[in-house]
Amino acid sequence: MARTEALMPARSRHLRLVAPTERAESLAQAEAASRRAVALLVGSTVFLTSGGLIMVLSASSISAYTQYGSSFVFFERQAAYAGVGALALLLTSRMRYEVWQRLAVPFLALTVGLLALVLHPSSGVEAYGASRWIALGPITIQPSEVAKLALIVFAATVLARKWGRLDEIAHLALPLVPVTVLVAGMIMAQPDLGTTLILVGCLFLLLFAAGVKLRYLIVSATVSGAAGLALIFSEGYRRTRFLSFLHPSADPLGAGYQLKQSLIALGSGGWFGVGLGASRQKWMYVPNAHTDFIFSILGEELGLVGELVVLAAFGVLIYSGIRIAVRAPDVFGRLLAAGIVSWFGLQIVLNLGAVTGLLPITGVPLPMLSYGGSSLVASLVAVGILVNVARAPARAGRAGRRRRSPR
Repeated sequence: MARTEALMPARSRHLRLVAPTERAESLAQAEAASRRAVALLVGSTVFLTSGGLIMVLSASSISAYTQYGSSFVFFERQAAYAGVGALALLLTSRMRYEVWQRLAVPFLALTVGLLALVLHPSSGVEAYGASRWIALGPITIQPSEVAKLALIVFAATVLARKWGRLDEIAHLALPLVPVTVLVAGMIMAQPDLGTTLILVGCLFLLLFAAGVKLRYLIVSATVSGAAGLALIFSEGYRRTRFLSFLHPSADPLGAGYQLKQSLIALGSGGWFGVGLGASRQKWMYVPNAHTDFIFSILGEELGLVGELVVLAAFGVLIYSGIRIAVRAPDVFGRLLAAGIVSWFGLQIVLNLGAVTGLLPITGVPLPMLSYGGSSLVASLVAVGILVNVARAPARAGRAGRRRRSPR
């Protein structure tokens, strides 16, 4: 860590997305900026999580009653996970983010173990043709959601420790490339192409933020893009999804059905929607209405105005995360915050792109809005880490003032 800190000034000019602040700030300014960033971050998180609970209740009421005889089953489960996530957010917001640098390797090893359990027939739970969950009594865990945070923490740790040698491609590639291939390969074996895209995209954006040479990034993007296309066309259902994205009206009752129903829901909402709880498309017309396509039901019930409010909340979340990354006092903090923001941003874009027909359907949830306990808890843990990073400049200022004060 001492070597990393010593190298920071020499290389800080190469940072792109997360450049350090230009000048030192007073303690009062740092504390005020920290409070503003935390208020924006936590406020948008509370708004999205609360709105997500309301929309899960509305979007899942029909399917829950059909399956379980109660319209509140999915809502009650999501509310329980929201409570667990809130406690986890409080814990991680009070735990110094530097601890994650020491936990990077054990955390990643634990995640790989969980991913291996998912693939084992005796422990993995299969649904919709994929094995992505582990059942622990009444609770199911989706390790791929944990893998997002684990890989970000590991990559930020490696880049911070190799800070002075990022121009050496062989030194940079080890161990980032083999670890990413291992984790992404285990997730693809489930199979889950959407999460794999998020993992690879987060690593790419972290490398960009760290200032890695553009020619290395171009080569890695080309190789990753070619591998992604090969994966798409290697399986019939993925190929069908991709082709239906290119020609959605070619098979409106088959491969293009979900997108068609999603667009009907969004178009039916108009400016102000048909009213909360009054959706017609949730009556088994839109598949996965309370999970991947919850934004369709939100648009139908709350209209364009409701959609814009939710998009604004996501914008505040991303903006506050970027500000926190810019103001972080060290390389690891900046990269850790940048990785979390990249994760949220990519997942939002992939989900909304699929719902609106701008991108192929990948099956990733909308952060904090979609039903899914593992996704919600992992997202709230990440928000707690961002809160702690936001408080670090003021904490460092107070520590420096104590050291300078006479005894």
